[in-house]
Amino acid sequence: MTTEHNLPEDAAGATEPTAADLNPETLTAELEGLKQRLAEMSDAYLRAKAEAENTRRRGEEDVAKARKFAIESFAEAMLPVMDSMEAAIATPSATVDTVLEGVHATRRQLSSALERNKVVEINPGQGAKFDPHQHQAISVVPAPQQDANTVVTVLQKGFLIADRVLRPALVTVAAPK
Repeated sequence: MTTEHNLPEDAAGATEPTAADLNPETLTAELEGLKQRLAEMSDAYLRAKAEAENTRRRGEEDVAKARKFAIESFAEAMLPVMDSMEAAIATPSATVDTVLEGVHATRRQLSSALERNKVVEINPGQGAKFDPHQHQAISVVPAPQQDANTVVTVLQKGFLIADRVLRPALVTVAAPK
């Protein structure tokens, strides 16, 4: 609660209090109003500070839970792959063809689980332009039939996770002519 005083100004711009402004009852009432306003503002400040602290604490708890359980969906996607491998081990009398068929099925399960979790292969293929952000050149070899700085062979596939390189593809690159 603020009160404005209508004080006359003198020629220099200074104001002189009037008799009504110096009345003890008016000053006491104004003081009480200011005390009440201070109490309200102090209460509002403390509530806002407590709310900010609670928000910060909840945010920290959410981040901690996210870190703790971030791998949960990936682990769930890997469980069928583990089950398939254990089933293969539990069948010792399986023929080579049956085991090979099971390995292919398990690989498909693994690829599917990786893709569902945004893990994507980097497999540039022969003749692709060398990309230092996604490929790691193991060696440079003469390849007269290919342009310089193109992939000659892929030694190991790379992987991206959510558009970030998890592992670069290991490649050999065509040397300049």
